[in-house]
Amino acid sequence: MGRLRSALSTQIERADERREAERVSTLRYDDAGPAPAPVAAPPQETSTRVTAPEGITVRDAALQSLPRWLVRGGLGAWLLLGIIVVVALVFLATAKVVPVFIGVFLALVVTAILHPMVELLARVMPRYPATFIGLLMALAVVAGLITYVVTSVANQWSTLALQFSDGINTILDFIEHGPLPVHLSQQELVAQVQKAVEEAQTYVQTNAPSLASEVLANAGTVADVFVVLALALFTTIFFLASGGRMWRWFLNELPATMRERVHRAAGAGWYTFAGYARGTVILAGTDAVMAGIFLQIVGVPLAAPLAVLVFIGAFIPIIGAPTAMIVAMIVALAAKGFVAMVVVGLGVAGIGQIEGHILQPLIMGRQVSLHPVVVIIAVAVGTFSMGLLGAVIAVPLVSVAWSVYSELHVKDAPVVGELPAYNADRNA
Repeated sequence: MGRLRSALSTQIERADERREAERVSTLRYDDAGPAPAPVAAPPQETSTRVTAPEGITVRDAALQSLPRWLVRGGLGAWLLLGIIVVVALVFLATAKVVPVFIGVFLALVVTAILHPMVELLARVMPRYPATFIGLLMALAVVAGLITYVVTSVANQWSTLALQFSDGINTILDFIEHGPLPVHLSQQELVAQVQKAVEEAQTYVQTNAPSLASEVLANAGTVADVFVVLALALFTTIFFLASGGRMWRWFLNELPATMRERVHRAAGAGWYTFAGYARGTVILAGTDAVMAGIFLQIVGVPLAAPLAVLVFIGAFIPIIGAPTAMIVAMIVALAAKGFVAMVVVGLGVAGIGQIEGHILQPLIMGRQVSLHPVVVIIAVAVGTFSMGLLGAVIAVPLVSVAWSVYSELHVKDAPVVGELPAYNADRNA
């Protein structure tokens, strides 16, 4: 307190001395003449300026003054928003050109399947003839399968119709006289069917103009299908014949610092995609062969078309195989009865277990290593967003994205052993 008082008194004495000196000088100027105009003092800055140590910018100083968790959270939020915007733009652009996307996707699938055969043929002939021969061989295989299925259905259709009629009568007899709590006579079921047919005829007659417009719209859809197939075929030819030159051109358009990382990421993605496409074809063919042999042993008619249906269902994850199994069970029920239906269901389900637990890890274990939960979620998201097309392309897209991320991501040391138990009392 004593020091404060002495300092205050010193300031007061200095102020008195300044006032006395100003008074004396004013008197002197009054005697000599008018006093000169006082010089205005320079304006003093009243704003507060943020200063930073030498070598550190004001922005860095401000960031260092904030909590570390807040800075990380803000940067992470901006990065997440940027990723969401990019993904949304990709989906928006894809939604505008879905037929083009489907054509390119089909071209990539066919390229992945035929690339080994074209590489083998290119050792003894030029690249373009090898490409055309490979495509012709693939088209011949597809045409042979279609011809075999149509011939099998035509040869067994009359027998299947009689067996189907007998199977329907068996089902009706079971519903009418069986142990079920609901009993319906055949006459009542026939009346219900006739009523449904009459309602359908009435609906067609009432909505004939709208149905005609829908038919015309579907005609345009058929034209779009042919355009997509033509695009896929044209793109496949160039992917197989000059895919390497096309990729080198793309890399040369990038900055030199990015080429190595882009090439590694694209190589990892193509390795996964090609492995998935080839592995799916191998698994589908194996399932179809086993299903055809099994159905022939059981004596179910149309074993060849049902085997082809199993082959097609293998390309649709999660829902393709059960759908093919249900169709085969219905045919077995109509032709051979309830016991045959149960046997076919168990047999097709057993084939699916062999595929999932033995063949798939051996064939696609290295290329596609996704957890079943991830596969189910990806298929669900693809189905709800794009329908059947989304269900087909969801798994390969997720697999490619994960392989690219794994290639570019630097992994830390993995966690081994059991995790420590959570102690709630310690954090209380």
